Amino acid sequence: MTNRSILAASNSSSHSRLPASRDTSKSSSPLTVASQLTTARATLWDPKYTHKEPPQLRLQPTHVGTLTTGNRTDSNISVRSLGGGQKVDSMDKRHPSSFQQLEKLGEGTYATVFKGRNGQTGQFVALKEIHLDSEEGTPSTAIREISLMKELKHENIVSLYDVIHTENKLMLVFEYMDKDLKKYMDSYQNPNGGNRGALDAPTIKSFMWQLLRGIAFCHENRVLHRDLKPQNLLINAQGQLKLGDFGLARAFGIPVNTFSNEVVTLWYRAPDVLLGSRTYNTSIDIWSAGCIMAEMFTGRPLFPGTTNEDQLLKIFRLMGTPSERSWPGISSFPEYKQTWPVYATQELRAILPQVDSLGLQLLGQLLQLRPEMRCSAQQALAHPWFAELNARSQQAAQGGFTQQVQGMTVGQQRAY
Repeated sequence: MTNRSILAASNSSSHSRLPASRDTSKSSSPLTVASQLTTARATLWDPKYTHKEPPQLRLQPTHVGTLTTGNRTDSNISVRSLGGGQKVDSMDKRHPSSFQQLEKLGEGTYATVFKGRNGQTGQFVALKEIHLDSEEGTPSTAIREISLMKELKHENIVSLYDVIHTENKLMLVFEYMDKDLKKYMDSYQNPNGGNRGALDAPTIKSFMWQLLRGIAFCHENRVLHRDLKPQNLLINAQGQLKLGDFGLARAFGIPVNTFSNEVVTLWYRAPDVLLGSRTYNTSIDIWSAGCIMAEMFTGRPLFPGTTNEDQLLKIFRLMGTPSERSWPGISSFPEYKQTWPVYATQELRAILPQVDSLGLQLLGQLLQLRPEMRCSAQQALAHPWFAELNARSQQAAQGGFTQQVQGMTVGQQRAY
C-alpha cells in the first residue's frame, strides 16, 4: 500500500509472482485459470503450511475475458454459465464497464486503485486493477488477497465484493473506505491541541480496540497479516476501522513453519524478524499494533529506522539492548551482532507522557522484545484499558442492536 492509497497496491520489495497461467484452450476445463486464481486450497491452505481444514467457500469471478464454450466465443459469458453440465446458480453478469472510475487513489508496481461507482446500485466502491503479464502470470499477492479476503468476514476487515477477470487484467471490487489511518492522522485537528497528527485519547482507544478485534479474528483463523501499518488500516466516515491489503498475509499452522523475513514495513517490523527469524508467529502483528498505538498518541512513528540495523538500534535505545541473559537464544539469529552499543531500558512514560497508566501497561505488553512475551490479541482486548468498550459491546450483543463505540457506528456495512 502506498502512502496515498485507500486500498494499497502491492509492495514491490516483498512481492513475488507466480508462473504464467496455463492456456485455457489446452486444459480440460475453461475454468482452469479461474480456479487457480480463486481457490485458497492450492495456495494458503496447503497441508505443508496448516493443519486447519479450508473453509468450504469458493469465489468464482463473474467474467473471465473471452472464453470458448462449444463452437461459440463470447466475451460476455458468465463463468457461472460454464458449469460443465452441472447446475449453476444464476446471477447478474458483471463486467468492468459495470463500474465507473471516478478518481485514482493510488498506484503501485502491480496495481492501481480507483474510487469507483457501481453502475447498478450507485454505491461507491474501491477498484483495484491488477494488470496481468502474459509471460509471468498473476502476482502471488493477488491470489493471496483474493483467497483470504473472501474468507475473512469480519466487521473490522475490509470486504472484497467481487472479482472480475478479463484477458489482461484482474479487477478486485472492495467496499469503499474514506481514508487510511495515515491520512486520517495527517488531517486530524486535535481539539486539545498537541502534536500535529496526534489523535485524542478516546479516538485512539476506539481505533486500537477495532484494530485488535480484526487482528484477533485473523489469528483465530490461522492467518498472519504481516503488513500492519497506518496506510493499511482503513477508516470510513462513521469512524469504523478495518484491516486492508492482505497481499503479504499467510496462513499458518502447527508445527511452526519457515517464513520469509522480508515482511512488514521497516518501521513496524518486530525485532525478531529484524534479527532474521524465519519461525515467527502471530506475535509479529502484535508488535506492529504496539507501534501503531504509540504513533497515534504522538503523531509520528515510534521507530523510524532507515536500514535494518538502524531500525534495531532505534528499538534498543528505548527497549534496552538484549543479551543472552535477557533473551535466551538471541545470539543464534542471523543478524545478531556482539558489537551493538549497550543501551539501558527506558521508561515508556518518559517517551509517552500523554498516555495514561493503563494505556502504558497495555503498550508495554504489546512492545516486548521477546516474541513469546508479547500478549495475544485476545489478551490485549481483555485488558482493563478497554473495559468501557467491552462493556458496551457486551450490552450491544445482548440487546441485539448495532453497538456504539465512542459515538461512532461500528459494524455498519455499505450496501453493494
